[in-house]
Amino acid sequence: MIVLDVTIVNIALPSAQRELGISDADRQWVITAYTLAFGGLLLLGGRLGDLFGRKRVLTVGLLGFALASALGGAAVGPAMLFGARALQGAFAALLAPSALGLLSTTFSDPRERGTAFGIFGAIAAGGSAIGLIAGGLLTEYLDWRWCLFVNVPIAAVTAFAAFEVLKRDHVEKGRRTPLDLPGALLGCGGLLAIVYGTSEAVTRGWSDALVIGPLVLGVLLLTAFVLVERRTAHPLLPVHIVADRNRGGGALSVGLAMVGMFGTFLFLTYYLQVIKHFSPVVTGLSFLPMTVAIVLSSTGFAARMMIRVPTRFLVGPGLLLVASGLAWLARMRVDSPWAGLVLPAELLIGLGMGLVFMPAMSLATLGVAPNEAGAAAATLNSAQQVGGSVGTALLNTVAASATASFLATRVASDPAVRAQGAVHGYVAATWVAMGVLLVAALVAVLMIDHRPAPGEATVVPVGARAEATEAARAASGARAVDGRPSPRAVARADVRANVRTGAEVRGEAGGERPPAD
Repeated sequence: MIVLDVTIVNIALPSAQRELGISDADRQWVITAYTLAFGGLLLLGGRLGDLFGRKRVLTVGLLGFALASALGGAAVGPAMLFGARALQGAFAALLAPSALGLLSTTFSDPRERGTAFGIFGAIAAGGSAIGLIAGGLLTEYLDWRWCLFVNVPIAAVTAFAAFEVLKRDHVEKGRRTPLDLPGALLGCGGLLAIVYGTSEAVTRGWSDALVIGPLVLGVLLLTAFVLVERRTAHPLLPVHIVADRNRGGGALSVGLAMVGMFGTFLFLTYYLQVIKHFSPVVTGLSFLPMTVAIVLSSTGFAARMMIRVPTRFLVGPGLLLVASGLAWLARMRVDSPWAGLVLPAELLIGLGMGLVFMPAMSLATLGVAPNEAGAAAATLNSAQQVGGSVGTALLNTVAASATASFLATRVASDPAVRAQGAVHGYVAATWVAMGVLLVAALVAVLMIDHRPAPGEATVVPVGARAEATEAARAASGARAVDGRPSPRAVARADVRANVRTGAEVRGEAGGERPPAD
């Protein structure tokens, strides 16, 4: 529902624009209002789940999302629709990290974790394509307002299920750590400025002051955020979460992947509707093979292999598959057949995305203490959101520039020439997207060095893990010449500590205490 709402409105936007009298200059705010609030508030949303309990925050987020969707569907003017979309984004910032954090703390068995993250990754990666399908069906057969109303029953039913099914994880008032307000202002403000700047670049260009200014401000605020977080007792985002090479590499890889993917979805939609003259429904359904490929790749292959092979052997090849799909798509012409061009590209992209998102999501919260799972999840979600925002703006600019250069030397009044110019722009942007995916694959291979080990999927309290690690290291008896543990002994001890603390947590959850050593 969260990812779906980024794209479902794209197909409904022309109808909403006509009915509500939204100007061409302001229509982007239907999309931007959502992405601004979502991307800007993710870090705060993740931390609130850690402090007040993810079940509670998830339920509040679902009910708020339903209310905001109802307001948007009932909008009588542009301002009401823009405000409702901003509210949707704000409540989505509560939902996304809470959902991922709950997944991490609920499934501790490695095989169960693999299956759970496979399903979660398939849904998250396929959400954009599902949004296009649902948007086409609802807009053509009902009304554009149902692209928003459809969230109300989904969110309401899920909130009831969450209240009934999820275990209570409420943090008592006396045990809560204080909220890092300076960090919240700096971190959320920095993300907000970057998402706003890149969104404005779509219509203003990268040299405009309203683009450069927010981007520079965002970088400065995030720099100050890092400096403040290093000195804060209870940081909004503990620095060690992003400093870990596996989590950092996974988030960076996903962020770069989203740079290429969000723009590609947009261009492919325009290509099918404007150039090939597909209806909204047929356009949406044409994305179905990609969605099926994502599901099969995530649940059928990646979920099984993530506990057997190093993560880089999934994420790296997955990104290369996506890049190869984009390279195939870059062969598009005005008269290219869907079955010969779009279908093979979609299958390659879908299979690759399934290999990327599920392991990356698992890495985001793997081994993180329960009280930091929300912040860790928010890091990956922020990378996705910022990457998507930057990618949409960057690739739109590339496509527009290439189209303008093509038409400058030809008869631009000819409809056939204009179609050729548009496709030329799509192709140029697709090649750039492919280059970004290749960089993402290189980052994944060089930065991610995680290898699956027994018991690693269990999330363990910080104190228990530290005590078990020290005990295991002391018991190893392997010392270097200077009296300190050798690196190999430390590594072996860390694995034993994972297994031991995982068994303890499972035993305590089942009402049993492990025997004393």
